Amino acid sequence: MSHDNAKVLFVIPAYNEEKNISKPVNDIRENFSVADILVVNDCSSDNTLQVLRNLGVNYLNLPINLGYSGAVQTGIKYAKRNNYDYVIQFDGDGQHLAGEARKLYEHIKTSDANIVIGSRFLVKTSYKHPFFRRIGTRFFSGLIKLITRARITDPTSGLQILDRKTIEKYSNSGQYPEFPDANLIAKMILEGFKVEEVSCEMVERVDGISMHAGIIGPVKYAIKIVYSLLLVSINAIVRRRP
Repeated sequence: MSHDNAKVLFVIPAYNEEKNISKPVNDIRENFSVADILVVNDCSSDNTLQVLRNLGVNYLNLPINLGYSGAVQTGIKYAKRNNYDYVIQFDGDGQHLAGEARKLYEHIKTSDANIVIGSRFLVKTSYKHPFFRRIGTRFFSGLIKLITRARITDPTSGLQILDRKTIEKYSNSGQYPEFPDANLIAKMILEGFKVEEVSCEMVERVDGISMHAGIIGPVKYAIKIVYSLLLVSINAIVRRRP
């Protein structure tokens, strides 16, 4: 495959992002125009669908709400069916920047990585990470190091590029996790996939509510990630037994 002719798809999950979705779409069109865009509208209850129609962007409109991971996997399945070489996971709230996503693409072209993560913490950036999320990120990073011996500084980053092998793996997964973060990264590393990071700038969400907002949501998220990492560890130990 010639990387100059590689097919690249941005997969953007969107749930009630009528005030935000125009920003990432226009940003990609301006700063990464060689890539295609697919917005997966996760049964939004606001005006997101009409905004997508007005933008003239390629989209899938889900009839039921599948949640973040379901929307992402739907986009990855679309990429596999349409023979894309790379998928860039990109948030619909405007926090990710197309120019930074290009760094991931340039890196994966010249490396043997299967997954490249855009990290806010590989080096110091201007991103302001809330205190408790910062603690959580470090905790999950430590668990990954304990389980896999790999250093991943930003395991909760949603900005990632996936190669064909990873697209195939995720598309066929019948157990794609509800929160595909540190748990999925650890699983992929243990299964022999190479994961690398590139330092990236991100910006704060302007409008709307994050899926990790509030108190109950983050606690539920943390418990599920830790539980999932525990299962990943147990499965790895079982597989290593003669």
